Order: sequence, then C-alpha cells, then structure tokens
Amino acid sequence: MTTRKHRARLAVATALTGLAFSGAGCATPGALHVYSLASTAHESVHDTGPEGAADVPNFLAPKETLTGLAYDPFTDHFFLRLAPGNRIRVVDRPARAIKREFKLAELPATGGGDLAIRPRDGHVFALVPTESAVIEFTRYGEFIRRLTLDGLGAPAAGIAYDPARNQLFVLSGHAPAMISTHALDGGKLTSLSLDQPITSSSLGYDGEKNEFYIPLDHADRIGVFGADCHLRTMVSDRAIFVDVGPRSFLRMF
Repeated sequence: MTTRKHRARLAVATALTGLAFSGAGCATPGALHVYSLASTAHESVHDTGPEGAADVPNFLAPKETLTGLAYDPFTDHFFLRLAPGNRIRVVDRPARAIKREFKLAELPATGGGDLAIRPRDGHVFALVPTESAVIEFTRYGEFIRRLTLDGLGAPAAGIAYDPARNQLFVLSGHAPAMISTHALDGGKLTSLSLDQPITSSSLGYDGEKNEFYIPLDHADRIGVFGADCHLRTMVSDRAIFVDVGPRSFLRMF
C-alpha cells in the first residue's frame, strides 16, 4: 500500500512539474511541417508535411498585407505580422480560427518584418525593418525589451530561434546572403555566406536537423541549407514567407 501511494504521489508531482515548466500546459511534438505563404496578400498558410497537412486561412482583410510569419509548435498557433500598423494576429491552426489579435506600441506603425518564437516560454522576436534591432514580446503582446543586432552589414530580412543553444539566427544581405548567429543580448557570434541566391524575406530553422529553410529566387522552391550554409535539398513550394516546426499532436491547456 505504501509503495502504491508513493508511486501515485510521484506521478502527480511529475505531471505538475511538467505543467509548471511549460507555463500553461504541455504539448508533445510530432512530425516536422513546413509552413509558407506565396505572397504578402495570399489568403492561406500552405502546409507541406506528412499526413494531416492542410492549408489554414490567415483571415486577411481588404488592404491588409503580411510582413512576417512564425509558427509556435508548443501551442500549434501561427503568428502573423500585419501591415499597415503594428498588429499581430494569432491563428489557431487546428481550429482554423483567429485566437487573438493585439497591437504592440514598440513595433513600427508602418509595418515590419520577419518573426521568430521561443516555444518554451512563448517569447516572440520581431525584426525592426529600418534598423538592426529586434523587439521581444510575449505570446500575449506584453513588451519585454528591445535589443540591437551587432555587426550586420545589411538590413536584416529573416530571423529564427535556435532552441538548442538559446540564440538567434539572422538572415541579411543579397549578394551573397549571410546568416549570422547572435546571442540574446544582440552580440554577433558567427556568420556564414549562403551558396545559393535567395529571396531575402524569411527564415525558418529546424533545430532537430540543424537546417535552415529559405525561399530561393530562381525557382518555385524553398532551399534547405545545412549548418555550413550549403544547399542540401529543396522543397517544391513557391514562397515568400516560410517557417517550420514539429506539429504538436497532443496539447493540454
């Protein structure tokens, strides 16, 4: 009896610890999916992936355009950056519905650029298009801080988060394009040139395989680049915006 009680208490404690660590619930990751949009006015997020892949509407209103996309695998939500204005729209992928919208005063009112998400705590990183800077805020639109990206030779076009090393990847430049690594204080750590011409508008990152996803500029393809920034393979999809993530197949919130 004592042993059974101890095991039961341990199971409850373990479950509560997991919930506490996640902040609001838990999610079990599934297979990797590639999410993309073909234009700033495209009406849906295209899902390229294994079984269960399906496009999701982004609910663009007349005169609204997209300037950034990020997928949060923890909540299974898309974060869409809208122009004009400083608004973020959050779309629930499985429900195919708007979850919430909010404005962030610290973002430029004229529009913006790419987004990235740290899934473990829901912090969002938004590029400032006219400066070498990033605005960090929560999933719910609470401003955290502004950080300056050091050592960029060209405006930043794409941003992604590295969960293994808790750092940022930044895409910039055109000839050749560069991916630089930055600490979360903005300090530059490394940089490498891509070996293929790209459309510098968005950056996705698969932390499991250490691969970058970037739209190519010479075909209807998304390039998959290794950590050395050499092209490994391609995904057949026309895209301006792209992000990737292991879709959550179990969510508790």
